[in-house]
Amino acid sequence: MHRRLSRIALCSLALSTAAAGMVVAPGAHAASSDSFYTYSGSKPLSSIDPGTVLATRTMPYHVVGIPLPIQAVQLLYRSTDAQGRPAANVTTILRTLSSSPSKAVSYQSFYDSMDPADSPSRAIAGDVTLGGVVPNAEAIFLAPLLAGGYSVIVPDTEGQSADFAAGPEYGMNTLDSIRAATHSPATGLNTGTNVGMLGYSGGAIATNWAAQLAPSYAPQVNKHLVGAADGGLLVDPAHNLKYVDGSLAWAGIAPMAIAGVARAYGIDFTPYLSSYGQQIMAKMQNASIVNVYGQYPGLTWKQLAKPKYANPSSIPALVTAINKLNMGSAATPTIPMFIGQGAAGWEEGTSGAQRGIGAGDGVMIAGDVRSLARQFCATGNRAVKYTQYNLTSHVPTAAIWAPMALGWLGDRFAGKAAPSSCGHIPAGNPLAPMVPNS
Repeated sequence: MHRRLSRIALCSLALSTAAAGMVVAPGAHAASSDSFYTYSGSKPLSSIDPGTVLATRTMPYHVVGIPLPIQAVQLLYRSTDAQGRPAANVTTILRTLSSSPSKAVSYQSFYDSMDPADSPSRAIAGDVTLGGVVPNAEAIFLAPLLAGGYSVIVPDTEGQSADFAAGPEYGMNTLDSIRAATHSPATGLNTGTNVGMLGYSGGAIATNWAAQLAPSYAPQVNKHLVGAADGGLLVDPAHNLKYVDGSLAWAGIAPMAIAGVARAYGIDFTPYLSSYGQQIMAKMQNASIVNVYGQYPGLTWKQLAKPKYANPSSIPALVTAINKLNMGSAATPTIPMFIGQGAAGWEEGTSGAQRGIGAGDGVMIAGDVRSLARQFCATGNRAVKYTQYNLTSHVPTAAIWAPMALGWLGDRFAGKAAPSSCGHIPAGNPLAPMVPNS
């Protein structure tokens, strides 16, 4: 069995490596009209409890369209969107013959896309898209978990509208995914299953928000969470807009995030945008991370906005939305946390020093992450481990963080005492809400 699992892991690794270099025509997906993703029951979603399973299907786990000998159970379940409205979402539970019903890891993907067709569930079902290269490549993270006897829960964290950057929605989708997975007889899990959470970058947004929301939004799930490991974390979007402004590789993520926020919260930013900004925003409506990373070098907010709105804080609706996404204003998790953050953003063409923000990894800001970790410690959670990688930027830090995160999670399942960095984390940036500037 161990040899078989090793072969599965190697197969996943090889296929995910191939995925990183494939070229697929944009829009070349078959599941966009898949009826499984649409709730068609007679009861209104508002009358159904969050986490309730609405539909189930089983298939092989696919990587770049190739089926592997691993079972994938997909669940349509009831969740909540960024505006607090009931919504249907999809999660996938991956299992092997050695998967234990007592332990599972919820893996939050960094698929980062405005196109629902790029979601992990569609990639797992066999769809192949350009934006879906990310969840396909993430097989490299899932293989060791499956080989270690875990079931792996992979939610579509952005929901079925692909509300990119809407952190609280990511968190609720993640928690309701765990509820659904542990209440479905098809998954092999149960309400007593212990669950760890794992995510990097966009996946870290979902993981950290889930940890922060769990005590109030899903207390029964929180009781069975052994810990959360995340890296490359977005804490205060107001700071990140300044940090990536005019950068070489990451400048394009700003309009993509604004487009995601607009979609999630029903905001029309058109009156505030320049004609060029409107053109860019139109391109973002179905963009994925592969469409923006490195493709808008030097892009600035002032180019996107009308002169009157050269300061983002002059747009009240944007200020309100950004403050909803600030992790510094959310509750403190009650579970052990491992948080990793790169700080060599210059490697990816970003410098925060001149903006008073300090070092980051190119897109995420180390000072913000330190402040959040310190805040967790100061407000009662002493089981917080913070690690800063000063020599790597966002992309390479993932390769260093991942084995450390997996080891840390393994120790939590083994019942070992969680390590703490509390009292030893350097000071960071203020995480106060953004103030409107009229």
